[in-house]
Amino acid sequence: MPQRGEHNYSATVVWTGNSGEGTKHYRAFSRDHEITCGDKPTIAGSADPAFLGDSSRYNPEELLLSSLSACHMLWYLHLCADAGITVSSYEDNAEGRMIETKSGGGHFDKVTLKPTVSIGQNDDSELATSLHEKAHSLCFIANSVNFEVACEADIRCGQ
Repeated sequence: MPQRGEHNYSATVVWTGNSGEGTKHYRAFSRDHEITCGDKPTIAGSADPAFLGDSSRYNPEELLLSSLSACHMLWYLHLCADAGITVSSYEDNAEGRMIETKSGGGHFDKVTLKPTVSIGQNDDSELATSLHEKAHSLCFIANSVNFEVACEADIRCGQ
């Protein structure tokens, strides 16, 4: 049984890309896989097309970027509700940069969240802006990565 404040998660990733030869050689297999978490809908995954993946499926890099964006958004909405700021819309067009290394690996070196947030006409836009910093400091995913996560928010009043 988990301790108070401890949360455990599980995911199942199944490779579905065996084209009959397994991994006999680098181009012999598809990078396709399926991600499931309990009874939730399956996520169709693959590698980035640069690494022989299927561009119609989500790749791990997109899922990492999406996780950072969604976690920040959920904290931000929570903080706005607590502060009496009414958010009527929130859309983030996040961007991330991954650098390949000479060894063949790679890493993200920066993600920039770019949320456009609409708040009530009489809400405090300065407070709404400052809550992004607090959301970042509380975000479980941002606190778990070793690269910069910046936020360039656009707050719009009365829309």
